[in-house]
Amino acid sequence: MSETAARPVISPQGHDELLTSLDPLLREWLPRQRWFAGKGRPVTELTLDAVTRLRPDNALLHLLLRTHQPPADEGPGDCYQLLIGTTDALPPHLAPAVIGHITRGPLAGRTAYEALHDPRQTSVLLERLRLPGTFGGLRFHREPDGRIPDDLTPRPLAAEQSNSSVVYGDALIAKVFRRVLPGTNPDLELPLALAREGCDRVPAPVAWYESADGETTLGVLQPYLKGAADGFDLALKHLVEQQDFTAEARELGRATAEVHTALARALPTVTFTRAHLEQLAAAMTARLEATAHQVPALLPHLPGLRTAFEALADLAGEGRTWQAQRVHGDLHLGQCLRDPSGFWRLIDFEGEPSRPLAERRMPHPPHRDVAGMLRSFDYAARSHRPWNPAWSDACRAAYCAGYASAAGRDPRTDPVLLRAYETDKAVYEALYEARHRPDWLPVPLAALARLAEPA
Repeated sequence: MSETAARPVISPQGHDELLTSLDPLLREWLPRQRWFAGKGRPVTELTLDAVTRLRPDNALLHLLLRTHQPPADEGPGDCYQLLIGTTDALPPHLAPAVIGHITRGPLAGRTAYEALHDPRQTSVLLERLRLPGTFGGLRFHREPDGRIPDDLTPRPLAAEQSNSSVVYGDALIAKVFRRVLPGTNPDLELPLALAREGCDRVPAPVAWYESADGETTLGVLQPYLKGAADGFDLALKHLVEQQDFTAEARELGRATAEVHTALARALPTVTFTRAHLEQLAAAMTARLEATAHQVPALLPHLPGLRTAFEALADLAGEGRTWQAQRVHGDLHLGQCLRDPSGFWRLIDFEGEPSRPLAERRMPHPPHRDVAGMLRSFDYAARSHRPWNPAWSDACRAAYCAGYASAAGRDPRTDPVLLRAYETDKAVYEALYEARHRPDWLPVPLAALARLAEPA
């Protein structure tokens, strides 16, 4: 096994040779990718942390590529996971996946392309996931009862966000994390814990892979929920057809509470005392101040928004405490799927990708996830014209009622904590929209105007 595993390893000298071939192409290609986090800043240097040959003759290369950009050139940079195919003759159907024609180095004369668009290449990844063990710079794992059928035809998912996904024969889906950080990714950690707790609200991991040293989660394979409807798309459909969505919102609230209850059983919980809550309020205030400097439209609402976090600090000073646990961390309608039977499931437990991994793995009161869903109902309502605030209000109320029916406590009974989390989420949304989707900025700004008003 050791001899076989050693063959895919490329020496540091080989890293330099590969970069000679790929560097000029990747500098131009990377900033155009939806998942690239360093948009708007030049790439000053590329370095390779690890390279694994998944197929002979460099036909399929797995790269952990580090980018260096100002103003923090002296820092470690961001590490990205790439699967790159190289070929002498690119089939026409892969033209959209082209990275570029290589003109220098050991790969000169070949064409480099994004391998996740090529079924031949993604079949290699699935085959590796069938075989637990180390292969080059990668380590593969499979659950004891994890079944990976033969003859599954792969296809990439068209809608890409901060990661990339490949569906295998409507049976399985592999998520390939793009910007990777040392540590266990919550999108593996939490579904594994929930599966072992017997919670069927979250698809259980079948297999996964990581760096050979075990320090960095790189991808996870889970069941594909064929025929399931995206929660946001479903909400918009109801809006367009002027249909009530409160029954679905109530069931989604119940599903959320069941997941929270299972997480609290499966993983340690803590009590947020005065020190925790004051630190939380201070962090929220700091994010608000920093965002206001980057999104000037926030400035008129700044005094009122500060009161949301001041009220939380005041409660902490009076001795108020809350139980905190692991939560989803980025819960919204698009992270929820309803299967044809009407059963809701939650997916994508990675948390907010722009935040540090250690921060995404911190415990919080469940109100953080509830606030995310309340914001999502508002997004759905404002995506439809004319805006229907009554629809959003009804869904928000139904969701909280459904949550209470399963958790035994209505999150609305903690209005100060819920307002603080909802305000913090809307601040995050304002910064995101200002950077990536300026046309959507009025949505979080309208919520922030409401949240800035006296309670």
